[in-house]
Amino acid sequence: MTHLTVREWGEVKVGAHAPRNCFTDKQALALCNAARAHPNANIHGTNILVDRRDRLVAQQMVGVLSAAGCSLEILPKLDPDKPEPEDNITRGAERQTERIRLVRMLDIAFDLGLSAGNADSMGHKATSLLEILIANFADKLLQEVRRGLPRRYLQCEDDLPALRGRLDTVRQFTRNAVRPDRLACRFDQLEADTPVMRIMASAVPFLHRHARQQENRRKLAELRHWLHEIPQMPIARLPWKDVRITRANQRWGELHRLAELLLRRNWQGVDRENGGAIGITLVFPMNDLFEKYVAAMLRRAMSPHGIRVLEQGGHRKCLGQWSEGKALAADGGRAFSTKPDIRLLRGNRLLAVIDTKWKKMISPTHKSHGLRQADVYQLMAYARLYDGADVALLYPSVAGEGARLHKPYTIAGGHERLDVMSVDISLDHKSVAKQLEELCRHFTPVPQIAVN
Repeated sequence: MTHLTVREWGEVKVGAHAPRNCFTDKQALALCNAARAHPNANIHGTNILVDRRDRLVAQQMVGVLSAAGCSLEILPKLDPDKPEPEDNITRGAERQTERIRLVRMLDIAFDLGLSAGNADSMGHKATSLLEILIANFADKLLQEVRRGLPRRYLQCEDDLPALRGRLDTVRQFTRNAVRPDRLACRFDQLEADTPVMRIMASAVPFLHRHARQQENRRKLAELRHWLHEIPQMPIARLPWKDVRITRANQRWGELHRLAELLLRRNWQGVDRENGGAIGITLVFPMNDLFEKYVAAMLRRAMSPHGIRVLEQGGHRKCLGQWSEGKALAADGGRAFSTKPDIRLLRGNRLLAVIDTKWKKMISPTHKSHGLRQADVYQLMAYARLYDGADVALLYPSVAGEGARLHKPYTIAGGHERLDVMSVDISLDHKSVAKQLEELCRHFTPVPQIAVN
């Protein structure tokens, strides 16, 4: 089994005899096919992996690509110009740090409820992102099943020698008319066979087949014993829509979301050969992940101040029907819909529109002042359409540089303010939330809240 790790925009060599640090031609083709089959891939899969004959080039996706006899892990990389360390120990340490950082982002973005310390310790042991997620799933599920399975009352009907529940008189005097030794009963029975438990019971053997670390396989084998009474279903037919997370079973909500991440087609693909599954492909568009992470952290930071954070909304359109002497209202367009990444609102008042960009900023000393022309055009459209709200571009900063609010700009012909901000996501969640709170404070006076 050949398993290699690369960063975004990094490349892996392809050779005929597959030395230690490269794939064979057959393995490279299998990985490209796995990329092409993923739900987030374009028609050729080239937004995940590009085949350059003698090398494979990773794109702006992160996660794990699996195929027959090989897998490729793609980790986030903020600075594409930074070279890989030549020393194996240093390179390995950096990759473990990036792997842990990615797990933390997934945890916040998808509300998985992973323990920060647990995820960090697993990151230092695991060989890939997939093994870390499987380990977290197994640990959380073991913890919950040891506390007891969630159960519900199911209405049952049966012919019994003694009365249980209520007598079904219609069935008793028809079908059981010649069986006086049997009573037609209707009763409620407490069962663990619920939609959420069917998902868990089906996930365990599925993940057991794809886990490589012995400790993960041991925990999943133990879970199969705990869940043996729950019927298993094919992954494609799991009852996701029937799951109801209520106060009675809310402790299973985080496990349900983690199972969705690992099993549903939103992010996951299963590579198959001769009808059997041979590997899980689990990749995430880094732009989308960064946006979801920032939005979740902004909610933590701004909700105590009465500010709502909305993602992927607005949908105001740029163009409408021409009418002589009559201006088109901002929300009256019919063509070219817009979808800002993040909007900040207090009550019904729109405070700001933020567009996140997972890319390295151009140097502020560059003639473009560190901005890309297409990004500026996009923000100008938002400023025009969304009630003249202030707009901002938010970039990740290089690890260790901290947050920064760059010199603001004004948009010609208007009064809107365009801000350029960067946040250091290499820090812990509390520090990142504090950075975002400080960066967004200038959009509106935010009252100070006393902390006990």
